[in-house]
Amino acid sequence: MRFLGLLMALLVGGAAFAQTGKPVFEFTSMGKGSNITLQVKATIPAGTIVYSNNGEELPGTAITFDSSIANNISVMGSTPQGELQKKDAQLDNADVKYFEKNLAIDYQLQLKEPVEYIKGTINYMGYSDSGFVGPEAVEFLLKKQADGSYGLGAAIVNDSTLKLPTVDLNNPVSDCGVAKGDHSGLWKVFLLGLLGGLVALFTPCVFPMIPLTVSFFTKKSGDKSKGTGNALLYGLFIFLIYVALSIPFHIFKLGDNVYNEISTNIYLNIFFFVIFVVFAISFFGYFEITLPSSLANKTDSKQGRNFLGIFFMALTLVIVSFSCTGPILGTLLAGTASGGEWALTAGLAGFGVAFGLPFALFAMFPQWLAKLPKSGGWMTSLKVVLGFIELGLAFKFFSNADLAGHFGILKREVFFGIWILLALATFAYLMGWFTFKKEYGTGKIGMPRKILAFVFLAFAIYLSPGLTNTKYANVALVSGFPPPFTQSVYKNSVNKINHFTDYFEAVKVAKERNMPLLVDFTGYACVNCRKMEENVWPTNVVKTEMDKFILVSLYVDDKKALPVEKQFKYTTKDGLGKKIVTVGDKWATFESENFGAISQPWYALLSPDGKLLAPPVGYTPDEKEYAAWLRCGYEAFVKSK
Repeated sequence: MRFLGLLMALLVGGAAFAQTGKPVFEFTSMGKGSNITLQVKATIPAGTIVYSNNGEELPGTAITFDSSIANNISVMGSTPQGELQKKDAQLDNADVKYFEKNLAIDYQLQLKEPVEYIKGTINYMGYSDSGFVGPEAVEFLLKKQADGSYGLGAAIVNDSTLKLPTVDLNNPVSDCGVAKGDHSGLWKVFLLGLLGGLVALFTPCVFPMIPLTVSFFTKKSGDKSKGTGNALLYGLFIFLIYVALSIPFHIFKLGDNVYNEISTNIYLNIFFFVIFVVFAISFFGYFEITLPSSLANKTDSKQGRNFLGIFFMALTLVIVSFSCTGPILGTLLAGTASGGEWALTAGLAGFGVAFGLPFALFAMFPQWLAKLPKSGGWMTSLKVVLGFIELGLAFKFFSNADLAGHFGILKREVFFGIWILLALATFAYLMGWFTFKKEYGTGKIGMPRKILAFVFLAFAIYLSPGLTNTKYANVALVSGFPPPFTQSVYKNSVNKINHFTDYFEAVKVAKERNMPLLVDFTGYACVNCRKMEENVWPTNVVKTEMDKFILVSLYVDDKKALPVEKQFKYTTKDGLGKKIVTVGDKWATFESENFGAISQPWYALLSPDGKLLAPPVGYTPDEKEYAAWLRCGYEAFVKSK
């Protein structure tokens, strides 16, 4: 009954929880070693009371400790200091104890082992003239001192410094330039999916199915127009099945920055690395990745010539061809993870179009079938080539994990060396110098295969400057895939740009030098960021303009944890509470709060006092356009002084 009384009181009198009349807490400690007394005090505004510990069914003040140290701390007891009041505080006539004007509780703690800090939460609830106060949670932190004691602590409150009140996106100092991002991104993903689907068509699991399926519709339907219509429907169902794979991502919204978190998650990238190596071994013919045969048999049994039967025919093809399409599809999905649900849909749509359209086209124009190349060993060779490509892509994911975790294992030049070796191995394979375990001799090497072999040889030669630290070390065609120049084995690698990685430190220098700031929101796994840094920034026209700015690069996917004392809670502009634990958390929130963006790269020009000089821009591969934007921002800064 007491609990029900509390619930009714909350619903009627304090459902919104009063935001005024909150107590102000402070934390101190006594003792050293394993026995510590944590002293919690609070000043309570007039007209407000805070409940003491009143048992499990009634509200009170309680303490919990951070999960990182909770197993090492035992609360041996708690002692309220001063005189507690007692009355039936709106709780079903229940007598409760409460604090008024001042709160003071001593917690006797026992530490199993020494800890560097004592971090936790005080949970309390109170009542004021305007209704209930809370339930509220106040975090605190006390750091270990040189003498073994724990110093003066403080409540960890929302950090308002992430929001710059001077940034007005609607009214920059100059309106030159147009705020933009890389709006062609979805089309690029669609085209990548289209390319992946076309490659999948020429694999042994799919290519032989084209004439068989087309013949089924054109010869067994009885009516040519009906057969063509059924084939078109068959192709449409293939497209829809692949697109449908992205539907769950639209239903279960994961949040703006979650896809970016996924794409740079250390463990997930290591998982992708392992999976891609497995895909490669599969393509080399050592085993096949297939879906359960029972699933294929079940869909196959439902085939027919009616509307539903044609759907199951399409579904059967998707399932039985998985051993060839799975790795290609996996590459596509993993590569578009950071783009969000629409990028996944675009990629799958492109794949579905390329995969389903030929069946419809060949049914409409059956004479084209005669021009198709015959099935043969070339399809197996194509799978092996794809295996080498999968291995190369695997190391991109390993690099993502290495960069996000600050491990420094995979250096830039080592990455290039691996890709060069894989390109040379592909060349040697295509030239027939070696075969794989289950592959028959290649016999005479045809001209198309030789041409493809020399393409890979040329690619290996093209990559070779990446092994050096000369001015040619920037291999523009693959920018964004190898680790950046900062991950070089050479101490003085070319194009290594020295700049700040903390906005607030950069502001101090900008004020001292009276220079504007170029704020670069970037990411370790951001391909377009590397393209800008390696292909656009070093050009003379851009470098001349960038030298006028204090450059600060803020990595939104940095997994490095902030020092415990610098971790905090932040209330976003949407009123949502967010814990800022890592460096990436801080700068991703900083970007979204001030510039309304979550994409990378994203560039903003600010004066030392935080005024927006020009509309922000995203990926801008045209160096003249980017230089003009920088020049415009600097001129706005000069005029505003």
